[in-house]
Amino acid sequence: MSDETNATPEPEDAPDTAAADRPRRGAGVAILLAVVLVTAGLTAGIAALLINIQGKKVEEKNPFFRVVELTDDTEDPAVWGQNFPLQYDGYRRTSEMRKTRFGGSESVRRVPTKDDPREYVAGSKIDADPRLKTMWAGYAFAVDYRERRGHAYMLEDQRYTQRQVVKQQPGTCLHCHGSMYVPYKTAGNGDIIKGFEKLNPMKYQDAAKSVKHPISCIDCHEPATMQLRVTRPGFIEGIRALKAKEGHANYDVNRDATRQEMRSYVCGQCHVEYYFKGEEKRLVYPWRNGLKAEEMLAYYDAEGFRDWTHKETGAPVLKAQHPEFETWSQGTHAKAGVACADCHMPYARVGAHKISDHHVQSPLLNINHACQTCHKADEADLKARVDLIQDRTKQLEDIALDALSDLIADIKAARAAGATDAQLGAKDGPWAYQRRGQYFIDLVCSENSMGFHAPQESARMLAQAIDWLRRGQKAVLQLDRTAATVAAAPKS
Repeated sequence: MSDETNATPEPEDAPDTAAADRPRRGAGVAILLAVVLVTAGLTAGIAALLINIQGKKVEEKNPFFRVVELTDDTEDPAVWGQNFPLQYDGYRRTSEMRKTRFGGSESVRRVPTKDDPREYVAGSKIDADPRLKTMWAGYAFAVDYRERRGHAYMLEDQRYTQRQVVKQQPGTCLHCHGSMYVPYKTAGNGDIIKGFEKLNPMKYQDAAKSVKHPISCIDCHEPATMQLRVTRPGFIEGIRALKAKEGHANYDVNRDATRQEMRSYVCGQCHVEYYFKGEEKRLVYPWRNGLKAEEMLAYYDAEGFRDWTHKETGAPVLKAQHPEFETWSQGTHAKAGVACADCHMPYARVGAHKISDHHVQSPLLNINHACQTCHKADEADLKARVDLIQDRTKQLEDIALDALSDLIADIKAARAAGATDAQLGAKDGPWAYQRRGQYFIDLVCSENSMGFHAPQESARMLAQAIDWLRRGQKAVLQLDRTAATVAAAPKS
């Protein structure tokens, strides 16, 4: 038989398996290709990520480029800026003039003169509130006292203030207004304390010849390691006295303070209350008894110190300076371990670097970084909370200033009517109440937060001041009654 006869015939509708397999094989190839491409893409992405991470790790190990060699005598911030351009950019921005409701100032244009070449200055606080002139009558601050400006202006604003014209200022004033580490070290042949003692009693104009910059990098940083350090003798001695009171003998701030403490102490070098002691005009922080208002007042009373004699009343009175450190120390942020720099120089991320923003300014101008890092609330809510604190502080401050003005007017009238210094200066006489109340008001007026650094403490100081001042008025009234009784007594 032939092959044809023996072949088994295939059904006409039998499937073509080869044709059916071709689409499946094509889909499988496509899937495999997609997997290969996705895998390659993921591999490339992971490789790029690893390279980026490694690059940032290298950047972190080398936080700055050593363009120039910094020494312990490099005081020009522009030189430091070659190694630290990000920080220097922020430092330069302290020249920007921006205001908040109760701080800072917009530029006020003036005609430059030979004695004062400034074209722009901050607004006058004593023109805005004449009660301040009454409080400081007979003192240089009654002549010129302006709103705060940034660190960029701290030296020139002191050089050209009218306070330099009406009263000869000592070299001590430079302690908080210039880059003083190198001038002190130079004047003291390497010893900043000896240099401090040498420059303090000099005339301001003579001492200022050695000062070239406002506060600079070298005033807060050790140039080899960039570690924070305190360079102001006033703070070194003041914090030692405070710590001794707390039971820590021979405290050395640069040896014993923690890094977080240093992030407040470098600010507290200058943002503090102080006075000039003795003929040597040594700058002293009145912290022997503590940082509270009563403790500082008790220190001054024990020393028998007065800043000046009030021109209108004859009272021996005190002038508070800029007690941010003392006020902050009584507030909730200090108690929680929050440093000055956390709010005024908050951390910022720039590339791989985490730096402190050296554009020192009010947190109200930088709420996102300064406040919302810790406080998870809307910016508007946070600002409203600050506004409420500051509004209430301002209301109390106004009441206190009115009470002070009333007491000063009453004492003036009593003097005109014949009240003697012995009567006015009795232990709990009108002068004593004016001195106490005026000092507490000044601690709030001259502090740069309108109460926010320590709201309850600021309110307490103002309330105490109001009470003292009204008691002072009662003391004057008692003098008037005594004088009237004497005048009405029959003559023998």
